[in-house]
Amino acid sequence: MKQKINIFWFRRDLRFDDNKGLNDALQGNYPVLPIFIFDSNILSKLPKNDARVGFIHDTISNMNTFLQTGFGKSIAMFHDEPKNVYKRLINQFDIQTVYTNHDYEPYALKRDQEIDGLLKDYKISFKSFKDQVVFEKNDIVKADGTPYVVYTPYMKKWKEQFRKKDLDSAASSQYLQNFISLRNLPFLSLNDLGFTKSNQSIAPYTVTPDLIQQYEETRNFPSKDATSKLGPHLRFGTVSIRKMMAKAISEKNETFWQELIWREFFMQILWHFPHTETKSFKSKYDRIEWRNNEADFKAWCEGKTGYPLVDAGMRQLNSTGFMHNRVRMLVGSFLCKHLLIDWRWGEAYFAEKLHDYEMASNVGNWQWVAGSGVDAAPYFRIFNPTTQIQKFDKQLDYIKTWVPEFQELTYPLPIVDHKFARERCLETYKKALN
Repeated sequence: MKQKINIFWFRRDLRFDDNKGLNDALQGNYPVLPIFIFDSNILSKLPKNDARVGFIHDTISNMNTFLQTGFGKSIAMFHDEPKNVYKRLINQFDIQTVYTNHDYEPYALKRDQEIDGLLKDYKISFKSFKDQVVFEKNDIVKADGTPYVVYTPYMKKWKEQFRKKDLDSAASSQYLQNFISLRNLPFLSLNDLGFTKSNQSIAPYTVTPDLIQQYEETRNFPSKDATSKLGPHLRFGTVSIRKMMAKAISEKNETFWQELIWREFFMQILWHFPHTETKSFKSKYDRIEWRNNEADFKAWCEGKTGYPLVDAGMRQLNSTGFMHNRVRMLVGSFLCKHLLIDWRWGEAYFAEKLHDYEMASNVGNWQWVAGSGVDAAPYFRIFNPTTQIQKFDKQLDYIKTWVPEFQELTYPLPIVDHKFARERCLETYKKALN
C-alpha cells in the first residue's frame, strides 16, 4: 500500500522561513515530501556554467544539510520536465495535495495549468499561495477594476492598501519536523545536471539601516558599493519580501520602499498584459524600423562602443553578472536609441547574463528605455552617454575600474556620433509613430 503524503514544491521560494505555501503544507494532515525540480525546459537554454544554476543548487544543498542535521529529513531533487516528475511520484506515493507558491511568468502559468490538469486526473489537489509579493494580480487596481499602467498612482494606492494590512508573516520554520522521514531520496550534483561551477558568484544581500538611510543619496553613483544586492535573493526567494518590506518601513525610507514597489508594479503589468513578454505594450512601437546591425550589437555586448560609461556597464555585467541600475538605464537607452537595435535583443542578452534577471522587471525596464512600455520615458528622451559621466562618475572611478584603457590609443573611437544618432533616432521613431 502506497504511503499517503502531501508534497511541497520549492520554486522561487528557497527558504524555510516565512514561506506561505510551505507553512500551510506543514500544518496539513500528512507528512510532507519537499521537492525541487530543475526544469529541463529551462536548463536546456542556459550556458553550462550559469551562476544562477550554481546558486540555486548551493542554496538547496545548504537547506538539505540543515534538514538532515537538525531533523533527519531531506529534500528530493529532480532534473526533468515537471510533468514527468509528477507521473513518477504519483506511481510511488498516494499523494493527497501538492502545495506550492504562485509564479506569474507566462511559462510558469502554463506549466502550473498543465500540472494541475495532470493531478486532477488522479484526484490530487493543487494549492498555490501568494508568497513572492505583498500585492499581486488584481490586488491593486483602479476604482473601475482596470490595472494601473502608470507607476505613481499605483504606488500611492499600494501604500494606501498596505497601511490597512498586516504583513502576516508565516511561521513555516517552526514545523520542519513534519517533513517526511525517507531515506534515499534523489539528490543530484551540479555535474549530474550537466553544469559546471561558474567563476562568478552571487553576492549576499546587504540591507543594513545605514544602507537604507543613505540609499537616496548614494544609489545613483555606480562607483559606490551602495546597492542592496537584493535582486537575486528576491528572484529566487532566499529572503522573504515581507521581511524586506518591514525593514524598509522600520527605517522610514520612502525611496528604498518604492524600489521594492516597482518590482510589484512590473509583476502585475506582466500578469495583466502577458503579450509584453515579446511585444510592445504600446503596439505602434512595434512599427519602428530597427537597424539591428549585428556588428554594432556585438560591440555593445562586449563593451567596445567607444563610450566609456556604456562600456564599463557592459564589462561589469559580463564579468560579474551584475550591473548598477543607473548604468542599466544608460546602456539600454544607448542600444535602442543610439544604435537603433530592438529592445528585445538587449532584453535577451540581459536575461542570459544578469544574476537578478526577472522577466517582469527586465521586460518592463527595457520597454521603459525604448519608450514602448507602460509609464515609459518619452521617445525623445535620449541619454547623452558623455554628460552622464559628469553626473554619475565625475571622478571616473567606475570607468577606471572596468575600462582602464579608456584614455589609451587602443580604446575604440565612438561607434556612432551622439548628435547624429540622436537625430536619426528621432526621425526613425517619428516615422513609426505618426
